[in-house]
Amino acid sequence: MIGRLAGRIDYRAADHVLLDVKGVGYLVYCSDRTLQALPGVGEHVALYTDLVVREDLLQLFGFTTLVEKEWHRLLLSVQGVGAKASLAILGALGPEGVGRAIALGDWNAVKAARGIGPKTAQRVVNELKDKAPEVMAMGTGPVVAAVLAEEPDAGVIEAASAPVAAPRPGVQAEALSALTNLGYAPGEAAGAVAKASGAAPEAETPALIRAALKLLAPAQ
Repeated sequence: MIGRLAGRIDYRAADHVLLDVKGVGYLVYCSDRTLQALPGVGEHVALYTDLVVREDLLQLFGFTTLVEKEWHRLLLSVQGVGAKASLAILGALGPEGVGRAIALGDWNAVKAARGIGPKTAQRVVNELKDKAPEVMAMGTGPVVAAVLAEEPDAGVIEAASAPVAAPRPGVQAEALSALTNLGYAPGEAAGAVAKASGAAPEAETPALIRAALKLLAPAQ
């Protein structure tokens, strides 16, 4: 299983890039949001990848963070959600937005993604709500593409043999960890963090914790 690719972008298309890894070109499909975050043609980049294997098809999907990749994997486990739908949801909301929508039970936010109907959106929220806290706690640190300038021979890395170091937890992850350490249930804490983050998306960790605690206080 290919878990990560590092190389030069040879060309960009509407839904994928061609990544040159030591002379071998890999077509890697990405969400709109991920494509917008990637550098231009000729630049180096590293992407976490997920390989979908079918009888008549092999497709690679690329992600800038491990948390985005994990949401993709979980979204695919929901009935009626294929790779295209998963990328549409991630492209519309981003990984933090997906976690926030699911933690809050906001299926309307999921429905806003291109091609996602209300029934599918409700299934996403209902089936993944118990898994949201764990994924949100992973953080959202990006793959640092600049390291490739120092390691020009970087190439295919197998996930099983060379695990990638976990990224630094993001603000939501830090706040969620603090609340669970205070004794709040993961689902309860995730909902409060998601709601507080939605109200103040630029808040740093201490402010986010305080806001989440205020939301949790009435339930005590």
